[in-house]
Amino acid sequence: MSEEQKKLLEKQLWAIANLLRGKMDADDYRNYILGFIFFKYLSEKLHLYANKILAPDGLTYEQLDENSENGKIYVEAVKKACVKELGYFLKPSELFTSIAQKGNNLSEIVTNDNDEAKQFFIIEDLERILTNIEQSTMGTESEDDFVKLFEDLDLTSGKLGRTVKAQNETIAKIITHLDEIDFRLEDNDSDLLGDAYEFLIGQFAASAGKKAGEFYTPQEVSTILAKIVTTRKKRLKSVYDPTCGSGSLLLRVAKEVDDVGMFYGQELNRTTYNLARMNMILHDVNYREFDIKQEDTLEEPQHMAIDLKAEAIVANPPFSAKWSAKGIFSTDDRFSQYGKLAPKTKADFAFVQHMIHHLDESGIMATVLPHGVLFRGSSEAHIRRYLIEDRNYIDAVIGLPANIFFGTGIPTCILVIKKCREVNEDVLFIDASNHFAKQGKDNKLLPEHINQIVETYTNRTVTDKYSHRATLQEIADNDYNLNIPRYVDTFEEEAPIDINAVAEQIQALDVDIAETDKRISSYCEELNIKTPF
Repeated sequence: MSEEQKKLLEKQLWAIANLLRGKMDADDYRNYILGFIFFKYLSEKLHLYANKILAPDGLTYEQLDENSENGKIYVEAVKKACVKELGYFLKPSELFTSIAQKGNNLSEIVTNDNDEAKQFFIIEDLERILTNIEQSTMGTESEDDFVKLFEDLDLTSGKLGRTVKAQNETIAKIITHLDEIDFRLEDNDSDLLGDAYEFLIGQFAASAGKKAGEFYTPQEVSTILAKIVTTRKKRLKSVYDPTCGSGSLLLRVAKEVDDVGMFYGQELNRTTYNLARMNMILHDVNYREFDIKQEDTLEEPQHMAIDLKAEAIVANPPFSAKWSAKGIFSTDDRFSQYGKLAPKTKADFAFVQHMIHHLDESGIMATVLPHGVLFRGSSEAHIRRYLIEDRNYIDAVIGLPANIFFGTGIPTCILVIKKCREVNEDVLFIDASNHFAKQGKDNKLLPEHINQIVETYTNRTVTDKYSHRATLQEIADNDYNLNIPRYVDTFEEEAPIDINAVAEQIQALDVDIAETDKRISSYCEELNIKTPF
């Protein structure tokens, strides 16, 4: 895949997304565009696989007559193979290209008020096909990964047009434009579409403003987290994100290693949960290789029953979110050993405790948190001390620049946790808060900033005014306060001032002022007016 091909596909897809701009909010047209791209992907993926099955018989999938006895036998055989391997099924007549052909013919159809049936045939067909995709998985191993996957794709929404005819024409326009794009799925080494899909999610996040933080972590931050948890590793048995959003962070981890055995995630928002499942499948992650659940991670954890212990954990939990902190959680395996629960108004440490519970003994965890977790008192101070003094789990604290996340300008930090640290191993502090490039009103981490953070962490390098390795005794002397400025001194001394030179400058100014006063006085005398001093 060339960079030129990637940029072209991104440009083409964003142009199609712009067909809906102005009609609806970014959140809404995101669901339509990504949903239709996903449908096209499922169709083309199945089409290629079906052709492979039929090749020994000299047939192609679109040639099959679904209504003939012989055709039905072939279609049923293809269905059985597809459901087992891909997890879903589409008939030849349900392929994206078939629907696109109807969209191409739409402009040639003459309609009137009494010919409504022709006006909404694409909407009806699409609704039926999307339902059939879900129905094809019922009672199979892939059911949980496809159930209600298209529920946010409301094809009869007034946002698509005021009339059924207008809605139909809008959908037909999007479908026909998408049909012209080659996703290059036959290229097994290409992740062209997956990268383009990530690009679109990022573009929608930029348009969504504050809401973007609910489903997307900026790629620069994702890269840092992914590189940290894959330090010196080529393969991962499992990776987990308890607040996975669109799944982009999980997929970013996969880019740093040769293979990931299993992806686990949980997401509260239903729409974002659907997006995460689509994102996994669209990146060619087989339905058997991911387990994404929908529910509140703290209140209703979905992976406790399987006793998940992930080799890598990455997360960008909602900053200082509220949670119930109910008394029953005091006996929950995730929190019971700490003696205290995170406060109701700030669930940051509750997320940390949840992740530690699911971390494998030899695993690494990296999570983005607000700076308050480093120094706040009360129960948070108690938990922090337990993690350091009793468990020695905290491996590094990395301060990031302000204003690099969607929807918030606050500075944040990355907390790195390992269970397999040596007894007296120090804690690495990195202050990268002043290392960024200004881009408009936002701050941006460039590749050199990312590399400096990752290399400093990997090699545990001590650099003046940037990083420091603090002993456990040093942290204890600071009463287990992890505020970065206590350990990394970034103070820059001002250049010494030459007092004698300053005095001479003042004297010279006094002489200049006296000369100026004389001139003003002479002008006033000539004009026969009173001097102003």
